[in-house]
Amino acid sequence: MLPSGLAKTAFAGAFSLLALTSSALALPACLEAQRKVDEANALRFQARQEARLGNHDRVCDTLDEVGDRYDDARDAFERCGEGVVAIDLRSELRGLRIAKKINRCD
Repeated sequence: MLPSGLAKTAFAGAFSLLALTSSALALPACLEAQRKVDEANALRFQARQEARLGNHDRVCDTLDEVGDRYDDARDAFERCGEGVVAIDLRSELRGLRIAKKINRCD
């Protein structure tokens, strides 16, 4: 019984090391993607502030920058293997298109 338990433990340890190694390799791309999402969120806040101030041209420019950040984030999430998150960003891009339409940016 002891050797089989030891073998299971060794196998589990090797498997978790392999999983840790593969996630560590993907980590920089995922961090870049998260940074791009954070930048997009900050820019969306900035666009709302510009809209409150009535600076229409700046709102549209900022919303264009938000779209660029979301596109960069989607690509980075796909590179790191998080395709589900990349798909979720499509809904954010739809919301961005609506915001552009509301602000008459297109």
